[in-house]
Amino acid sequence: MTRAGYQLIRRNKITRLHAGAVPRALEICSGCGGLSLGLKTAGFELSAHIELDPEAAASYALNFGGDHKPDSEWARPRDMESCSASQLVSDLGFATSAAESFDVLAAGLPCQAFARIGRSKLRSVSGRDDAFQKDPRAALYRRFLQYVEDTQPLLIIIENVPDILNFGGHNVPEEICETLEDAGYRTGYTILNAAYYGVPQVRERLFMVAVANELGENPAFPTPTHFLELPKGYEGSRRVALKHVADDSRYFHAIPTPHKSVKKAVSAKEALDDLPRIKEHSVAPSVIRKRKLSDILPYRDLEGPMSAYAAAMRKWPGFETKDGTDGHLVRLTPRDFPIFAKMKHGADYPQAIEVAEKLFVEALVKNGLIGARKNSKAYLDLRAGTVPPYDPDKFPNKWWKLDPGKPSRTLTAHMGKDTYSHIHYDSAQRRTVSVREAARLQSFPDGFVFAGAMNAAFRQIGNAVPPLLSLAVAKVLKSLLSGSARNKKGETDRRVA
Repeated sequence: MTRAGYQLIRRNKITRLHAGAVPRALEICSGCGGLSLGLKTAGFELSAHIELDPEAAASYALNFGGDHKPDSEWARPRDMESCSASQLVSDLGFATSAAESFDVLAAGLPCQAFARIGRSKLRSVSGRDDAFQKDPRAALYRRFLQYVEDTQPLLIIIENVPDILNFGGHNVPEEICETLEDAGYRTGYTILNAAYYGVPQVRERLFMVAVANELGENPAFPTPTHFLELPKGYEGSRRVALKHVADDSRYFHAIPTPHKSVKKAVSAKEALDDLPRIKEHSVAPSVIRKRKLSDILPYRDLEGPMSAYAAAMRKWPGFETKDGTDGHLVRLTPRDFPIFAKMKHGADYPQAIEVAEKLFVEALVKNGLIGARKNSKAYLDLRAGTVPPYDPDKFPNKWWKLDPGKPSRTLTAHMGKDTYSHIHYDSAQRRTVSVREAARLQSFPDGFVFAGAMNAAFRQIGNAVPPLLSLAVAKVLKSLLSGSARNKKGETDRRVA
């Protein structure tokens, strides 16, 4: 199709939206739906999504499926590399073409999709350099560009890790923005911290926004609503990520920073304190083994008022809960329970090892093994049952105990393998966080459910965009569409006058 043809399609979409239609979104690599939840809450229609992971796709269907059956075409997992936009709309039975079906294209692509592939060749990955198309690093990026071409969205939003700004010494977002600009979009990127937008977690992410030229609007990003002094280390990480952002970049937007006058960042205690106390793991582990992820437990009765954050998680429109919620599974690591109990708030693995060594000495005394040979079976068995085996010099951040007065550290997909990175601040519970607590720290509402077993749920949560952060971004996108409509109305009014 010609450039004029693409422009006509986008103008028709604008006309449709100005007439009051709901903007329709397609998300690629949607995961369980953190970004989609923000879009939906801001007023976008979740028309379709693409997600390869079966359990994440099942979670998406459970939460956003509506009248769609769990085994429907709308709900099934798909691979973005093998599924084209035209095939997608055909599978879903749309009466419109791929180019006519979506107003917003969202993408949480894996960072390898944007691997450095050469500035001179980046614009050619969609078809002008046949030899270079064989480079596997270009596959996902080329596919993404094909989706842009095939769907002609009015708005594009991309989320990724900040390290993509310094991927092998290259600023990939800068190059993506150049490519999208050539395709008819005004583009921009920045880093957003989830804690600045009400998420009880210090999580830095790169966001790119592209706006079709026909809208007459420029990319914009949300203003922070919560204040936090960034913990030690984050400023250094930012400097590394921003090393390859040129001072004269046309696309980079200054990182939004909060004013001290706004609300204080949400703490871990505010996020978790009303959820059930879980102690069965240490006194009756069989109870945890028998418990299902879907089992509902009642909320705690608090002595004081419930936090505004907890209330919001219970009352999120479309995901409301009343007396309790699910997801109260925790990992059974009995060796570590005494260590968890004695760790200080904010302590990490080196401090955990110090605690473990003291507990080991106490255990030697208790078992009459103070004089035992260090290579004896009794000594080695007792040590293995008391002290974790990891080298604290190699794994300084492997463990971390939440500070109840501060936001959490970043949750990652690695939580699907272990949850030592998020030990509950309540020493009496002496455990790592539950699935529901991880979801709360990621700002998923209590009515949001996760398919699969415990490990799969943790992985989905760690992979997701925090819904409150995505909601902040989505509201700005919605305002860009509204601004375009206001400008159109103003032009019409002037012509009438």
